[in-house]
Amino acid sequence: MIFSLLRPALFTLDPERAHRLTIAGLRMMPAAPKSRFGALETEVAGIRFPNPVGMAAGFDKDGEVPDAVMGLGFGFAEVGSITPLPQEGNPKPRLFRLVEDRAVINRMGFNNGGAQAAEHRLAARKDRGGILGINIGANKDSTDRIADYATMTRIMAPLATYLAVNISSPNTPGLRALQDENALVDLLDAVFDARGADGPPVFLKVAPDLEPADIDSIARIAIDKGLGALIVSNTTIDRPGLQSRHAGETGGLSGAPLRQKALDRLRDFRKATGGAVPLVGVGGIASADHAWERIRAGASLVQLYSALVYEGPGLASRIVSGLERRMKRDGFKSIAEAVGTE
Repeated sequence: MIFSLLRPALFTLDPERAHRLTIAGLRMMPAAPKSRFGALETEVAGIRFPNPVGMAAGFDKDGEVPDAVMGLGFGFAEVGSITPLPQEGNPKPRLFRLVEDRAVINRMGFNNGGAQAAEHRLAARKDRGGILGINIGANKDSTDRIADYATMTRIMAPLATYLAVNISSPNTPGLRALQDENALVDLLDAVFDARGADGPPVFLKVAPDLEPADIDSIARIAIDKGLGALIVSNTTIDRPGLQSRHAGETGGLSGAPLRQKALDRLRDFRKATGGAVPLVGVGGIASADHAWERIRAGASLVQLYSALVYEGPGLASRIVSGLERRMKRDGFKSIAEAVGTE
């Protein structure tokens, strides 16, 4: 109710400024208890999650407020993308609300304060617990992007519950080429070498704009390399029937218009992997029904971000409560039982 009253005022602000104010507000909030283990507890890649609903990367780019995020009801928080060196990202304006479409377009370009600042910040909160994913990327002007990912792995592996390798942002030129078969094998070999034998599981975040052959090759590599999970999916460069005046902006589209495409890609990866690799469903999730649909389609975990712009900070708790009701309604004793049963 409070968010409903505040939203018109927030929407008068530039979206990036409103986002920074949100992060500042979360930094000032007193520590809230993290989600408890209960009926929605699930295990993925050897990690026990208190519930399957996570904050997607992009909200907390510099790892400033992961504990506050988990205090909102999320079972886990993924921070980043973080790059080895600080970078400003793309010129402003670079973030757009598409209110009529309940969507967002961003061309942020991995703006962040760099690995050193994030390492210091995340090391200071390491003993607070909670499931922390760290999403790693490469600098835009890097001459060796695979080396960037290896560097980020060495720095962040000791601080992460899992590492998310992001090669699917459309806002860093050439980055998505790392999804090609040979490049992906080289990249993952470098990441696993840098992580070491005792490091955290490695998740790979993929684009929704993939051809069937790409899906098959990524699925095969994910199985061969023993990835902890595939995160399906990042934002799309498609523009499906948008109504907003910002529809022509370049960048990645997220929110409601991405929902069906992200769901289709999840089903594709479920079929291609045969369930051998856990999947994280992302894209257009804004309700418990959406999350439940993604789980029944094959997602062991789900993530959201853009829907918070329109639904407010209570969304995670509402989805968690709704998932528990749906699980009991449909006769499942655990989330894991429901995965892939559509």
